[in-house]
Amino acid sequence: MAGAWVGARRPAATVDAAASGPLVIDAPAVHTEHAVPLAPEHLLSATSVVPHSFSPRLTAAAAIVVDAGTGRVLWQLQPHERRKVASLTKIMTALLALRKLGPSDVVTVDKTVPRVPLVREGLRAGERVKAWKLFYSMLLYSGNDDALALAIAAGGDKWTFVHEMNDEAHRLGLADSHFVSPSGVVDRDNYSSAWDLAALTRVALRNERFARIVRTKIIHVPWSAPTYSKVYVNNNLMLRSYRGANGVKTGYTHKSGPCLVVSAKRHGHTLVAVLLDDPNMYVDATRLLNFGFSAA
Repeated sequence: MAGAWVGARRPAATVDAAASGPLVIDAPAVHTEHAVPLAPEHLLSATSVVPHSFSPRLTAAAAIVVDAGTGRVLWQLQPHERRKVASLTKIMTALLALRKLGPSDVVTVDKTVPRVPLVREGLRAGERVKAWKLFYSMLLYSGNDDALALAIAAGGDKWTFVHEMNDEAHRLGLADSHFVSPSGVVDRDNYSSAWDLAALTRVALRNERFARIVRTKIIHVPWSAPTYSKVYVNNNLMLRSYRGANGVKTGYTHKSGPCLVVSAKRHGHTLVAVLLDDPNMYVDATRLLNFGFSAA
């Protein structure tokens, strides 16, 4: 379920930030946001869920589709069931780290980062990397080392940042969620629900930098020697197969099963759908969004 990055080694004398062609994107010129998300009681409302039975049934263990603009829940399946969510954890990591790190802030990779369990993009201890590159890698390629590097840079150390993740979950009213790592690579005691992830994604999408990153299909970035350039390909296939799709994140471990949070915009409405432990997540996401747009 991991995405892809491709490194290209080239002679140093012939490569600079502009040498990779027009797809090379430098740090986005956006300042760090400090906006406070909406109060917890306003994030989602299930007072007008639309009755509907999918035939055949969705294969997700839990699912939800909501109007991202209003927070209205349009349809739900086991919305508050606590489940392992793998790399969907990185939505919370990105939300917090984006508030603290500007695009051009330089992150020095801690010595613990290269030892994080797979999937890794291969960050090297002591390497100095601009934060914007790590955000793209974490959210497109889903690098666990990127998540840890950003967590340490934003929180001072891993466990302080994890504590902040749980504090933020509590502040947002995410009663079904608990985090033990910034990446989600550890399943034990790391969980959330379809409801909480939809609410969290509503908040995250208000961050312009987050929204820009998760809708990116592919990005070429300059890198220091001996790599010189990398290409990150978004592993969210809905961006290529569903009209209007503009985010958000995939996740997978053996225990969580395939997981997906997807957003899409049509006719002025933006929807967020969450599918947890769904072996047919892309098929079901298409059906869920189609229903959502018809009911919104």
